[in-house]
Amino acid sequence: MRHVRADSIYALIKSEKVNHFCGAPIVLNMLNNAADEMKAGINHEVKVMTAGAAPPASVIEGMEQMGFKVTHVYGLTETYGPSVVCAWHDEWDEKNATEKARLKSRQGVRAPMLEGLMVANPETMVPVAQDGKTLGEIFMRGNLVMKGYLKNPTTTDASFKGGWFHSGDLAVWHADGYIEIKDRSKDIIISGGENISSIEVEDVLYRHPGVMEAAVVAMSDDKWGEVPCAFVTLKTAAVGEVSEAGIIEFCRDNMARFKVPKKIIFCDLPKTSTGKIQKFVLRDQANQG
Repeated sequence: MRHVRADSIYALIKSEKVNHFCGAPIVLNMLNNAADEMKAGINHEVKVMTAGAAPPASVIEGMEQMGFKVTHVYGLTETYGPSVVCAWHDEWDEKNATEKARLKSRQGVRAPMLEGLMVANPETMVPVAQDGKTLGEIFMRGNLVMKGYLKNPTTTDASFKGGWFHSGDLAVWHADGYIEIKDRSKDIIISGGENISSIEVEDVLYRHPGVMEAAVVAMSDDKWGEVPCAFVTLKTAAVGEVSEAGIIEFCRDNMARFKVPKKIIFCDLPKTSTGKIQKFVLRDQANQG
């Protein structure tokens, strides 16, 4: 498609009987929030593969409530893209919709052609405890991983230090072997010595009934060093009804107080042509006051 638009996507699914498609989480969120008349009339199973960013559980839940079957995959250009998949277990079918979405929002386990996947301390290369809490970096090796960066041996050597590819993504490792990204190393917010996952804060913001899109970045702070700053696009019906104070209060009710955004900026979020939010642009805006 030349342009990513909800009306065109729904029209093509219906007219061409599309039963598989791929879309970044921001695209799925757009489909979730489309008008009901666009969604009506899909009478066949549609499977969706999502990647490109960590999907909020609420976005996955919304797609599945419409009857779409979501598969979540993860990887980088350097690792043949989808080298990790959130493989589904039949016993999870018994769980409620919210819990299913939470499980599907995790990145998952290695694909068959990926030899190794671990979450480890980036300095010592020692795997972290599989407790779903200890933060480490995701490392990969195997046939899906590139040989190196073209004509750039310095960066290649740094990226493969210790014999593993360094992803730059920070994650936890769960007891069932599934990994879950908490942030990019450059996006983690360090506030008063505490790590705050921008993805975790965004996940809460997406649960607010008036929020269409959200992105959280670090904003400089004289006291804490950094604090979360949230950029939010409201749903049309919520414009004028939802305030900065209201969003902050919602966050206080749903997360630890030190993780709550100190500032909410209402705007349209800058995106790439494939729908990825350009956080570097938002970081600049947050720190320019």
